[in-house]
Amino acid sequence: MKYTLNNILPNPLKEQKRTHQSDIWETECILEKRKKYLVTAPSGKGKSTFLHILYGVRKDYTGSAKLDDKGLDTLSNNDWADLRKDHLSIVFQDLRLFPKLSAIDNILIKNQLNSTKTEVEIKAMATQLGIDHLLNQSCGTLSYGQRQRVAIIRALCQPFDFLFLDEPFSHLDEANTTAAFKLIEEVCAEQETGFVLVSLGEQFGATYDKELIL
Repeated sequence: MKYTLNNILPNPLKEQKRTHQSDIWETECILEKRKKYLVTAPSGKGKSTFLHILYGVRKDYTGSAKLDDKGLDTLSNNDWADLRKDHLSIVFQDLRLFPKLSAIDNILIKNQLNSTKTEVEIKAMATQLGIDHLLNQSCGTLSYGQRQRVAIIRALCQPFDFLFLDEPFSHLDEANTTAAFKLIEEVCAEQETGFVLVSLGEQFGATYDKELIL
């Protein structure tokens, strides 16, 4: 599975003056399964928009974007639902958790679609990220960093060919970032896939197959 992007540019960025050559906007860019990509850019340069295009929640762009041989703009709502269930997973920058539900219920809502992980495995991931004691607490009462870790676990509780990570460690300290990154890499290795991580410029001490400047 791969994305092929040709000369795409989000409509909101058309009037924005760029001071450098982008590796993604208005050029050819290919993203392949099993590879780890780091995409960096300052705020306001379209990092979230880029992931939202790949995930099919934004269509306000020019140019051509394909997933394998299918144009993203030709996929139906049902096509996208199937892709998000079995092939595409994401940690949104705003997390999109249900604040009144407990942390474990937020995770199980995703997990029950495919029964990817057992509750024992989910609790083990929560322990690895230091939030096992918070699983029965409503997400609305958690700190942002705690909620980020819930969202990361939720995204890992499904099969995927591409994992999209939108500044997933922005409210985590170095130790928690290291633990979260380690868990992400472990699950990606199990599923024989990679990820697309966007950041303001941080590399998190990791090695990537390709680094792209937006």
